[in-house]
Amino acid sequence: MPDHAEPASSPGLLLTGPALTGLALARGDVDRAGHRRVDESWLEAAWADPATRVVAVERGQALVEVSDQDAGLAFSAPAQAPDGVRFLLGTDSGGRAYFGVAGPLPAQAGPRIRPALLREAGPLLSDRDAGLLTHAVALANWHETFTHCPRCGSPTEPIASGHARKCPADGSEHFPRVDPAMIVLVTDPADRALLARNALWPQRRVSILAGFVEAGESAEQAVAREVAEETGITVSAVTYLGSQPWPMPQSLMLGFRALAGDTDIRVDAHEIAEAHWFSRAELAAATAAGTVRLPPPVSIAHRIIESWYGSELPGSW
Repeated sequence: MPDHAEPASSPGLLLTGPALTGLALARGDVDRAGHRRVDESWLEAAWADPATRVVAVERGQALVEVSDQDAGLAFSAPAQAPDGVRFLLGTDSGGRAYFGVAGPLPAQAGPRIRPALLREAGPLLSDRDAGLLTHAVALANWHETFTHCPRCGSPTEPIASGHARKCPADGSEHFPRVDPAMIVLVTDPADRALLARNALWPQRRVSILAGFVEAGESAEQAVAREVAEETGITVSAVTYLGSQPWPMPQSLMLGFRALAGDTDIRVDAHEIAEAHWFSRAELAAATAAGTVRLPPPVSIAHRIIESWYGSELPGSW
C-alpha cells in the first residue's frame, strides 16, 4: 500500500485493491430485463408460457436439487407455482423468462430435492442459479416485511413486477431497502491479520470486523469508526476490494482492507469478546488445532481473508 495514502479518519482518497472475483452471491448470467417490469402484456404472455421457470421462496428457503458435487434450483412451471407476490427475475439468452414467488414451497418432486437457505446453497449453485436465488430471496424478504405505507399506514400493493410497492391511499412508491455495511481485514506493519470473535458467537469462531454504514457517513469513515470502536485501533490506507449482496435480510457488504496504525488491541467488551493478530503460519496452526474456525466460503469475509492468506483457507467452517 502506498505510504502517502490519507488516513481513513479523514478520508479523501479511496484506494482500490485487487478485485475479489467469484463471490458466491455476486454472480449471475440472466438479464434482469428491467424494461419488461411494466410491460403488462409481455408479463402476462411470459407467465402463460410453459417454458417459463419459477422459483418459490418461503422464509428465505427455496427448493434445491442436490447431487454429489453441486446443486441446482428446482424450478416450477407457472401452472404449478404457488400463490404469492410474483416478481420478474429476468430472461436468459434464449429468451426464457424466470420469475420468483414469495409463497409456500411446492411439493418436493424427488428424493434429491429439499428446502435450502441461500447461505447453504449459494456456493453450490451455478452462476445463473446463484444470481436468480439471491435476487429472489432479496425481494421475497422485502415483500414479507414491507407491507404498509410508512407515511399513512395503508397496505401497499406490488408494482413493477414486484420491484416496488405503491400506496393506493397517497400514491407514494417504495422500493426494496438495501443496508450498506462495511467489512474490513485490518493488517499490521508485519502483515498480520486482525481476527475477532463477536460476543454472541460460540467459542473459536472468528472473522474480520464489520458494521453498518451510518446515516451521513461514507463507507471509508465507517471502516475507521467501527475498527476504532470495536478494537481501539486506528487505520489508514483503506482499500476497496469488492461487494456482495447479503439479503438475510437486506445488506450489501462492501469489502475493504486497511492498515493498522498501532497493534494494541482494546476490545469494547460489548460487541467484541476478543481479538488477536495472526500471521499466516499462526492462522494455519490455529485452524489445524481446532482453536479457530473461520467464516464459510459463501461469505465475503472468507474471500477477503483468503486473498490475504494467499491460498485456499485451511480448517472447517
